[in-house]
Amino acid sequence: MIDLLQIADTLQKAAQFATGDSNHDGHLSFFELLKMGGWIMVPLAVMLLLAVYIFAERTIAIRNATKIDDNFMNIIRDNIVSGNISAARSFAKNTNNPVARIIDKGIQRIGKPIDGIEKSMENVATLEVYKLEKNLALLSVISKAAPIFGFIGTLVGMMQLFSSITASNQFEVSTISGGLYTKIITSITGLVIGLFAYLGYSYLNTQIDKTSNKMEAAASDFLDVLQEPTR
Repeated sequence: MIDLLQIADTLQKAAQFATGDSNHDGHLSFFELLKMGGWIMVPLAVMLLLAVYIFAERTIAIRNATKIDDNFMNIIRDNIVSGNISAARSFAKNTNNPVARIIDKGIQRIGKPIDGIEKSMENVATLEVYKLEKNLALLSVISKAAPIFGFIGTLVGMMQLFSSITASNQFEVSTISGGLYTKIITSITGLVIGLFAYLGYSYLNTQIDKTSNKMEAAASDFLDVLQEPTR
């Protein structure tokens, strides 16, 4: 049976001998642990900052894209049914969101076949979705690349470990602690960043799908308006 006290004592010794323990108090702070990850922590930090920026920026952009007055379509309908096309277009053009831009394109095509109007609105909707998906591919790459960089850190840590053993010709806690810390810290950091990026990517895609559904609903309502008789 493994002696738990012995394991705890071994870990304590590892912390005491760790090169990252700058104040030699036998305990490693969070920043000391990160520092012990070595140079591989630099690209991991860059990926983390980039992932946070993309997630925050896209969240705000998508949230703004979904903001629309509940009476927007009612105003458009009233103007079109009453024959005031210019007022309907002016209202749509002065509303800054994807739904309004789709409706504005439909208003511009009034008088042409319904199929042509629908196709034009679909093209605008596709472009709007592309805008919302800006930089999402990079977030997906980070979700896959961060764990790989963590694995590279694991290999670097193993190389440090064997190099230390070879250089000192002895197998002690003080000899292997540096390599072990590098291995563990980079692996955990890479996995955490990758998980955050993946969850952020999935969340943003879900929000984009919801926005896309709103666009489709608005386009469908507009086409129905065109079928209504004018007053």
